[in-house]
Amino acid sequence: MSTSPRPDGRETRAAIAPVEMRAAEGEARTATGYAVLFDAPANIYGLWTEVIARGAFTKSLSERDVIAVHSHDRGRVVGRKDAGTLTLREDARGLHFENPLPDTTDGRDLAVQIDRGDVAGMSFGFMAVRQTWDETVEPPKRTILEAELYEITYTAMPAYPDTTVGLRDLEHCRTEKREHNRAGAAARIAARRARQAQAERGIR
Repeated sequence: MSTSPRPDGRETRAAIAPVEMRAAEGEARTATGYAVLFDAPANIYGLWTEVIARGAFTKSLSERDVIAVHSHDRGRVVGRKDAGTLTLREDARGLHFENPLPDTTDGRDLAVQIDRGDVAGMSFGFMAVRQTWDETVEPPKRTILEAELYEITYTAMPAYPDTTVGLRDLEHCRTEKREHNRAGAAARIAARRARQAQAERGIR
């Protein structure tokens, strides 16, 4: 296992879990479900498997605002943690959310789309702060231990949110893997040199 430094860019992942609508008489219609599933392996473009560890967002949730948006469009906000219109809590399964949808075009449309099953799941945007890599398995396994959470997104295509975001994430993943490989190679070279120096001191 090795620890990798914090990446430079944000990443987007999907949680394959159904979104549900809940409504009591006289109350706003509330979307509820899981935006993140903990310890659920995800295949990241065939480069590695990845899991989000339990508690990965605890620190972020205590320090940062988080928005809920429609289809990765930050101009279509339908909830905000600091405004009290988005509730996020971690439990054993993952990051649970409750979002009373606003009486706006997006809010009303989302309620219908979720009921119909047109909006099939959630994605989330984050930046890894602490992570580990396990290269004793193939493909390597990346575990996100701590991350900053920026947004959760209602999406019709939870596996790959959309082509543009998917391609951007793919390039970020390739860069992340290259940086990890370089760091690992440098560590192996340093260890080999240290062993060689120790052996030479023993000979003398």
